[in-house]
Amino acid sequence: MTAPGDADKLDPRSVVGKIEIILDAFTMDDVELSLADLVRRTGLPRTTVHRICQVATTWGVLERSGGDYRLGLRLFELGQRVPRQRILRDAARPYMQELLYRTRSVIHLAIIDGLDALVIERLSPFRQPTRLTQIAGRMPMHCTAVGKALLAYSHPNLLTEVLRAGLPRRTPRTITSALHLGRALERARETGTATEVEEMHVGYLAVGAPVLNSEKGAIAAISVTSALHTNTVEQLTDLVKEAAAGIGATLRAAYG
Repeated sequence: MTAPGDADKLDPRSVVGKIEIILDAFTMDDVELSLADLVRRTGLPRTTVHRICQVATTWGVLERSGGDYRLGLRLFELGQRVPRQRILRDAARPYMQELLYRTRSVIHLAIIDGLDALVIERLSPFRQPTRLTQIAGRMPMHCTAVGKALLAYSHPNLLTEVLRAGLPRRTPRTITSALHLGRALERARETGTATEVEEMHVGYLAVGAPVLNSEKGAIAAISVTSALHTNTVEQLTDLVKEAAAGIGATLRAAYG
């Protein structure tokens, strides 16, 4: 029999659950949010949001900025302790730096998180636009090179779920049909790389490749995103494949 206190801990609307709702209200474009913003985005009562923000501020997961709130450094500290992220980043960073040097373009390292590709490391040339996604940013699977690389080498159930959620159009060239996405993933499996040309951002192309485990499943993916006038898909393909293979070999040698 569950005690009332235990039931409250399991309730997604408990303190921890409400903190999660409030943290999720922040997007990559938000530096600060007011109490009114948080109330509107979460749908929680104003008094509840105010109380939970006070608790979260005490824990350090939120910080006060005048009358507004922003995400706290405690979240960054905790994120750096996640073993999977740290291990992947440490193994990949030398290869990402080499790709950055050779391509002068944005380099992404991403893993699967739900139905998205979650960026866990990003390197970019000086003055490169930041809108091409930041660390901890999410990228759609169906119209990014890194997402397609992950999809192509993951369990078929993931593709089923992505299709069920829909394929929103980002640009006039975005793949929005299951047939065309399936063909793109077949090509990715045949060649070992996934590509996208102006599907996510007009004026940009990308090439991605999976980082494979010993069972040939994707544990991560690496990609290069370049302006159309800077590189071609052909110029990037072998470089990205070599980097992904190097990361995979490093991980297998160290961890099996």
